[in-house]
Amino acid sequence: MKVITQTMVAATIKKRAVETHKGSFGKLLVIGGNAQYGGAIILTSSAAVYSGCGLVTTATHPTNFASLHARLPETMVIDFQENEALIKMIKNVNTVVIGPGLGEDSVALKILHTIFQTIQTSQHLIIDGSAIDLVATHNLKLPDVKVIFTPHQMEWQRLSTIPISDQTENKNKLTQHKLHATVVLKKHHTEIYTDQSVYQLQLGGPAMATGGMGDTLAGMIGAFVAQFPDQEAAVISATYLHSFIADNLAESQYVVLPHQIINQIPQAMSQFARK
Repeated sequence: MKVITQTMVAATIKKRAVETHKGSFGKLLVIGGNAQYGGAIILTSSAAVYSGCGLVTTATHPTNFASLHARLPETMVIDFQENEALIKMIKNVNTVVIGPGLGEDSVALKILHTIFQTIQTSQHLIIDGSAIDLVATHNLKLPDVKVIFTPHQMEWQRLSTIPISDQTENKNKLTQHKLHATVVLKKHHTEIYTDQSVYQLQLGGPAMATGGMGDTLAGMIGAFVAQFPDQEAAVISATYLHSFIADNLAESQYVVLPHQIINQIPQAMSQFARK
């Protein structure tokens, strides 16, 4: 198991070329946030924008439109219940994040089916939160795309059928190989399983134990994958930066809130781009 280092992150977050535009830094579709869990998708979308993705579109329940516009004017918004609009937007992005606050009802399942049926081989798909449980519960066949799962240990138990107490490196790797997907297993010392390697994050702590942390990480991973060419490097760098910022904040705070991490992302990325 390789330890994720600052050197790896600095090799990923490069200083931007002068002659670029918003289309140069990825197009991301973020899907989630039912009427009850709108905050989750606001955090995910905010993390994606603050992580430098050039164009972010949020597909969510209409009850979240006003809040999202007020908090994050930089994102475009569509109704995730409008199937034709959703299909059109999927075809216009290179990366999709689905799951934060999505729920597990029939509407959510229909949306997930639409994603799986529409997304193309060249695209990246980050499956988080509710969408992980939907895949596990309904034994859904994954699309032939570059899939990234971001489960916490209980979600991984449901998806992999490996009890938390038995989630060893070898067993996790075997299941990752069967899924043919990258797995970001969120825990104390988060582990990342790819086709090539297994990585361990040795940052993060109890100050991060609050709702919305996973939603924030999903947005960061989506934005990094959308804008940086090496998917593996993008995933490990986003995961590292998430906890790196949190650890810095935790030096003077008892608890670190997700929106505080989001606010610090541009400064932290600039710091690594100068290394």
